[in-house]
Amino acid sequence: MSMSRARAARRIAAAAAYGGGGVGLLGGAAFGVLLTEVALARRVVGGAGDAPPHADGRYGSAFVHRLGREPLLLGVLGDSTAAGQGVHRPRQTPGALLATGLAAVAERPVVLHNVALSGAQSYDLERQVTQILSDPERKPDVCVIMIGANDVTHRVPFARSVRLLADAVHRLRDAGCEVVVGTCPDLGTIEPVYQPLRWLARRLSRHLAAAQTIAVVEAGGRTVSLGDLLGPEFAANPRELFGPDNYHPSAEGYATAAMAVLPTLCAALGLWPEDERPDAARREGILPVDRAAAAAAAEGGTEVTAAARGPWALLKHRKRRRVPASGVEAGPSAGRGRGGTGPSGDWIIYGNGPR
Repeated sequence: MSMSRARAARRIAAAAAYGGGGVGLLGGAAFGVLLTEVALARRVVGGAGDAPPHADGRYGSAFVHRLGREPLLLGVLGDSTAAGQGVHRPRQTPGALLATGLAAVAERPVVLHNVALSGAQSYDLERQVTQILSDPERKPDVCVIMIGANDVTHRVPFARSVRLLADAVHRLRDAGCEVVVGTCPDLGTIEPVYQPLRWLARRLSRHLAAAQTIAVVEAGGRTVSLGDLLGPEFAANPRELFGPDNYHPSAEGYATAAMAVLPTLCAALGLWPEDERPDAARREGILPVDRAAAAAAAEGGTEVTAAARGPWALLKHRKRRRVPASGVEAGPSAGRGRGGTGPSGDWIIYGNGPR
């Protein structure tokens, strides 16, 4: 299955690179079933009319007085998952969680600028990148992109979707920003979705996630798989990890996803003390990029980044570490709440895979 997914992902990525349209993964009859099941699922999945909380601002302000260092600038782009749709407090959004954790690791303040839009497809990334780069004096040090779910549900041709994402990564890298992409989540985990839609949604989601990984790595970014990370946990704890609309994550679900991205975010900025050599005991390795992409799509929390040379990629499962949380606010004006802390009050930076 992983080899089949690797070949499909490479075809999509190649079509994207050469300006092709869609790569057909399902026949007409299968799409007919898919659309029928989507219509039934939409009757069950609740609405999400409330706007996501506005979480932009400075995090880790106490570090200004301690060190007098300029803040890091964190940009967040993408769809409703990046925006934090479904929660009610700024500190519960993935952007706020990432900014808070990054401030703790870097021991310096972080300014969050989130331009993600609920309902966004990859078509919207061009506008979002333009917005995030609009101030030449305040270009982000690092950007996180979460996109893809709406491309699957709205039948955006995957080659086009991947090409738009690759273009966004190229623009951000050319502007001097590090880029981390949380790839398409596993839509087969949505609680009201039944068979055969669940199987089709999972298959399409993983194909897109793998193709996204190839394109992002080749454009100079890093990816973190969100699919299987959310899958087993959402399936086992749907009431806890899904929000009230049964579609978007709850605060706990967003924390799970954000803390999987955080180690890669820190590594992109050179803030993660580590040995980059792969550990075979942790199922890490240097593989052809398409095989690494396929493997990552099947296991959440897996990072893929370019290897030192050639068309190869490093498949990595980052270990979780404890990071002091003193002086780190969980929101620009949210007081001392700390989503994502351990029993001792230290930040736990979550990874996946064996520890």
